[in-house]
Amino acid sequence: MKRVLNISLIFFAVSLNLKAQSDSAFKLVKIISGDIVDFTVDNIDNIYILNSRNQIKKLNANGDSVAVFNDIKKYGQASLIDVSNPLKVLLYYKDFATVVMLDRFLNIRNTIDLRKQNILQVKAIGQSYDNKIWVYDELESKLKKIDEEGKLLLETPDFRLLLGQAPSPLKIFDEDKYVYLYDSLQGVFVFDYYGALKNNIMISRWQNFKVAGKYIFGSRADTLYRYEIRSFLYDEWKMPEQLYHSRSFNFSSTRLYALKKDWIEIYSIR
Repeated sequence: MKRVLNISLIFFAVSLNLKAQSDSAFKLVKIISGDIVDFTVDNIDNIYILNSRNQIKKLNANGDSVAVFNDIKKYGQASLIDVSNPLKVLLYYKDFATVVMLDRFLNIRNTIDLRKQNILQVKAIGQSYDNKIWVYDELESKLKKIDEEGKLLLETPDFRLLLGQAPSPLKIFDEDKYVYLYDSLQGVFVFDYYGALKNNIMISRWQNFKVAGKYIFGSRADTLYRYEIRSFLYDEWKMPEQLYHSRSFNFSSTRLYALKKDWIEIYSIR
């Protein structure tokens, strides 16, 4: 049974059993092996794998290869891969302050040098619902929205004035009419599309943070979390040792992805 959260966080613990039992919270459905340094998944369970040669390979939900991005010599390894829109993949190269846009076949559509737009220090970017790009300008402490040419469309007030202390977001997600900025120490800042602060969800020190559909997912130590945004409900799963020692996790609305040494284990979420 789930319980509604008021002010303090109340966790409902659910045992995580990975054996093939009908009441298991997670069921192993597939293992994908290969040269895998990092990976991410989109909202239709396509998998994007970064290998040791800085190539990006796209696999469909069945694990079949559908595209490869090989143009890697100019920028090296991407700092961030945003696949929230499967039709337009964003690669962000922090050292070059450059955003590279790819189509669904991982062909280059466009590049943006943020320095030419006088945006000089950016840690996190994210796609917007209307195919524009959110960036957090750390020098100005502002969330900004730019178009595909880098033109500034919108910016918030200085967060140092708005919040008293500027966040340092690691991730930006645009989901269901809101923009989520995740600072691992200050929590999740929720804005509307006009840049007005709507909420501050006190989720902190989560790793593998992701907003997907109606949920916020993450992990900390030996525990996986799922937070339902509208109802303020938490699910919590204690991981067995074989899952706890995964290199990283990713999530879609229906699946959990666990990166091991050189393979990805995929579990359905019940």
